[in-house]
Amino acid sequence: MPRYLFTLLALLSLSLSGQDWENNEPVDYARPLMGTDSEYRLSNGNVYPAIARPWGMNFWTPQTGEMGNGWAYTYDAYHIRGFKQTHQPSPWMNDYGQFSLMPVVGTPRFGEDERRSWFSHKAETVEPHYYSVYLADHDVTAEITPTDRAAIFRFTFPETDSGFVVVDAFDRGSYVKIIPEERKVVGYTTRNSGGVPENFRNYFVVEFDKDFTWTKIFQDSVLSEGLEAEVNHAGALLGFQTEEDEQVHARVASSFISHEQAQRNLQELGDNDFDTVREDGREVWNEDLGRIKVAGGTPEQVATFYSCLYRSLLFPRKFYEYDADGEVVHYSPYNGEVRPGYLFTDTGFWDTFRALFPFLNLMYPELNGHIQEGLSNTYDESGWLPEWASPGLRNVMVGNNSASVVAEAYLKSGEVYDYDIENLYDALVHGANNAGPLTAVGRAGADYYTELGYVPYDVEINESAARTLEYAYDDFAIYQLAKKLGKPAEEVEKYRQRSLNYRKLFDEETGLMRGKNEDGEFMAPFNPFKWGDAFTEGNSWHYSWSVFHDVQGLIDLMGGEEAFVAKLDSVFSLPPVFDDSYYGQVIHEIREMQIADMGQYAHGNQPIQHMIYLYNYAGQPWKTQYWVRETMNRMYHPGPDGYAGDEDNGQTSAWYVFSALGFYPVAPATDQYVLGAPLFERITLELENGNTLVISAPGNSDENRYVQRITWNGEAYEKNWVSHEALMEGGTLEFEMGPEPNREWGTEASAYPFSLSN
Repeated sequence: MPRYLFTLLALLSLSLSGQDWENNEPVDYARPLMGTDSEYRLSNGNVYPAIARPWGMNFWTPQTGEMGNGWAYTYDAYHIRGFKQTHQPSPWMNDYGQFSLMPVVGTPRFGEDERRSWFSHKAETVEPHYYSVYLADHDVTAEITPTDRAAIFRFTFPETDSGFVVVDAFDRGSYVKIIPEERKVVGYTTRNSGGVPENFRNYFVVEFDKDFTWTKIFQDSVLSEGLEAEVNHAGALLGFQTEEDEQVHARVASSFISHEQAQRNLQELGDNDFDTVREDGREVWNEDLGRIKVAGGTPEQVATFYSCLYRSLLFPRKFYEYDADGEVVHYSPYNGEVRPGYLFTDTGFWDTFRALFPFLNLMYPELNGHIQEGLSNTYDESGWLPEWASPGLRNVMVGNNSASVVAEAYLKSGEVYDYDIENLYDALVHGANNAGPLTAVGRAGADYYTELGYVPYDVEINESAARTLEYAYDDFAIYQLAKKLGKPAEEVEKYRQRSLNYRKLFDEETGLMRGKNEDGEFMAPFNPFKWGDAFTEGNSWHYSWSVFHDVQGLIDLMGGEEAFVAKLDSVFSLPPVFDDSYYGQVIHEIREMQIADMGQYAHGNQPIQHMIYLYNYAGQPWKTQYWVRETMNRMYHPGPDGYAGDEDNGQTSAWYVFSALGFYPVAPATDQYVLGAPLFERITLELENGNTLVISAPGNSDENRYVQRITWNGEAYEKNWVSHEALMEGGTLEFEMGPEPNREWGTEASAYPFSLSN
C-alpha cells in the first residue's frame, strides 16, 4: 500500500473513532474497572466492578479472590472462582450477604481452587449493567445483568454431558435446598463481617430454564447425594447436558427478610429475557448518568467523568424491599425486626459527608429524602445515627458527621420530600452530647469535649485532634439546622459557640493544629509529619485545614491572608516526608501520598481534599484553578489504576465530578459552593425540579485553565462562590478562560465565600 494512502486511511480511522466516541451515550463511557488494580499495600481505588443498578440493594461481581478476601476482584488476577452477589462497601469493611454461582465443565468439583478458571481481560466485557467473560478452563461464556434485587445469568456451554453450575452459599452458617421439579435452588447465607443481629440471613432463590440431569450437594468439604443441607458451608451442584453453544439461564433474587420475599423480589425480572433486562439496565443508567451531559473534553476526560459519576451513584445502597402489598419494608440490621419504611446502608459519613452527599442534594434530592427517612428509622431502631453503617453500626473512623449529612439535606432539600426532621434533630443532639455504644457512634470523649471544648490527647482516646476538629464542624451543622427549625435562641447559640472550638487546638508556635492535653498544654514532642496519633489517617498538615465552616477564622489564627496562602503553598512544596511510628508500618495512605509527587498533598484520602479550594478565601482563586486542574489531570484517569487512593463509596469520585463542574462544597452545611474552574467547554445539568443549569466555558483547555471572568445569566458575576439556591433555579454560568491568571477577579473580600467569623 502506498505510504500516502496508508496515512490517509489512518487519519480517516482516527476521525471516525473520534466521531464515534462523541456520539456515545453516557453509560458507554463508564468504566467499572477503573480503580480495580489495587491491593492491601497500595490502593488505586480499592473497588471491584459493581454490576448493578444505581443504588441497587444487590451488586454482582466476578470473584477472583478467595472466599472472605476483601479484595474480591483484582485486575492483575488470572482466575475467576465464581460470580458473587456482594454488598461490600470497601475491602476494609469486607462483605455480608454473599453467595455465588459458577459454571463448570467436567468432573464434579466445588472447591474454589478446583472449580476456578483462567480468564483474560481481552475476553471480558464490563459495563455498569452487564458483565461477560470467557471461562477458558470450562469453555463457557458467563454473562450477568441485574435489577435492584434480582439478576439473570446466561451461561453459554459447549456440547457436553458433564456441565454444571455450582451454587455456593459460603461458610459461617449456610443452607441450600434443591427442588428439581421446579428447576430451583433456595438457600441462605449468614456470612458477614459484623454490624448484624443474631438472626441475620440473606435468603436467595435461583431458578433455571433447563431440567437438571443430576444434582449433588456439598456439606463443608464433602460432596454427596441429597437435596438439602444446613451446615457451616453448604452448596449445590446442578448438572446439565447441553448442545454446542446452548444457553442456560439462571434467574436469581435475594432478600434479607425471608425466602418468600426473595421469591417476590424475583418478580422484578417479570417475564423479560436476558437481553431485555440488559437493555432496561442500560436505559436506567443512561437516565441517571445522562442528567449531566458534558462536551468539549478529551475521550479520556469524558470517560473519567462518567466513570466517577457511576461510582457516585452506587452508595448508600437500598436496604429496603416491597412486601406483598407493594409497601416499602426493611429488615433492620439494628434490632433484627422487619419494619416499615426506607433504609439505606453501606456508607461511611467520615468520607461521604464532604462531597458525595452534597452531590445527591444537588442532583438527586428526592433520593436523599428517602435516605433521611431511613436515618430517622435507624435512630428509632438503634437509638443512634450511624457514622459507618455496613449494614448496621460499625466501629470505624471518627467524627459525628451524621450531623452534616442530616443538616445539609434539610437546609438544601428539606421541602422536596417529607420526613421527620424533628426526630432527626433529636438524634443529632443526642449524638452530639453522648458517647455511643461503640467508639465510632455518638462522640467518643463527649464529656471532655463539652467541658473543655476539645478531646484531650492524654486520656486514652485515640485521634483526639481529628475528633475535636470534626466535632466543631458538626456543631456548626447542628447550629445551622437549629436556626432553620426555629429552636430556642439559647440552644442555637450553644452550638454556634461550640463550632468555634477548633480555635483551642491551634498552635501559634507552628501555625498548625496540635493535640492538647487535659491540663491545657499542647502535647509534646510534636511532629507535624506524624500520621495518626492525634489525627486520623493523616498528619497535622492535612487536618489543619479542617475548619470548613470558618476559614476566615483560621486565616486570622494563621496571621492573615499572606501567611495563610504561604501555608497552603507549603503543602505542595514540602517534600513527602512522613513519620509512621504510630502505625508501626507504612500504611497505604502514606505510600500513596509519598509517590504522588505533590508534596504533602494527600488526595488519596479525604481530610485534605477540600484544601485546594481554600485559596478563594484569601484572594488568590487562580491557585485553586491551577491545583484543581493539576489534581484532575494527575490523580485520575479511567484505567484500572485510575484513582490516587481509596475511592470510598463515591467520595473521591464526587470530588472529581464537582471539580469538573467548576465548584465544590467546602462547607456542606452552608448554601455555598466554592468556585474552581470547569473541565469541559459545556456541561448541562438536568435538575430534578425540571430546571436546566448550563455551565459554559468556550475555549476551555489544559492551557486555558484560568478564569478570566464569569457571567451568570448574562450578568457579570464577581463572587468566587455560587449558591445552591441560585443553581437550583437553573440558568447559564459562563466562564471565560485564559492561559494566564486574572489576579483581579475574585480577589476582594466581598467576593469571598462564607465564614462564620464574617
